[in-house]
Amino acid sequence: MTSRLNPEDQKHVEAYLQLSQHQVERRPFRPWMLLVLVLAVTIGLGLLSRLISYLTL
Repeated sequence: MTSRLNPEDQKHVEAYLQLSQHQVERRPFRPWMLLVLVLAVTIGLGLLSRLISYLTL
């Protein structure tokens, strides 16, 4: 990927990104865990809504 910055500005950007506060170690993204979480919340809210409707009718 080519940069539209001039070389001097590009060096400043690269130096900025190499600072320690920008080097955060992150866990890998797990899409299956996200899917399980979304399904659990959806089922839980559905069951809660059925319980509330049962108690109010």
